[in-house]
Amino acid sequence: MQSEVVIIDTSVLLNVLNVPDRNQDRDEILEQFKALGDANTYFLLPLAAVFETGNHIAKLLDGRKRRQYAQKLRDRVTEAIAGDAPWKPVQFPDSGEVSAWLREFPQYAMQKIDMSDLSIINAWEAARARYRNLRVRIWSLDQHLQGYDHTPG
Repeated sequence: MQSEVVIIDTSVLLNVLNVPDRNQDRDEILEQFKALGDANTYFLLPLAAVFETGNHIAKLLDGRKRRQYAQKLRDRVTEAIAGDAPWKPVQFPDSGEVSAWLREFPQYAMQKIDMSDLSIINAWEAARARYRNLRVRIWSLDQHLQGYDHTPG
């Protein structure tokens, strides 16, 4: 039985993958990741976190590192899709979901929340509805996403 559902944000994924200049909290993140895994946490990996991580990797100046981390991201996400990773990919959105996000976006943009973060917030809302009896939270180093934490009760 899962103890909680944790949605992994880009800031955490960058540290897990050890992407240069984006890995300042790596030791702490890996320690938390292990503790959560030991507690039978169900990890979800949103598509936005994959895209944003890929964007950061594509901007690495060193071409060898760019390739190395691009392959690392590819391998970890491929493992997740195959069910061979500690996290599962969030269901890809359909056109109706994207349309709903676009309707909500102006309201969120006024709070300086971008489309990627909005899609992660929507993944949190969907997980909260699906796993009603479990704690569901976004694991992020970004303060504006840390408040998305629901414990039933």
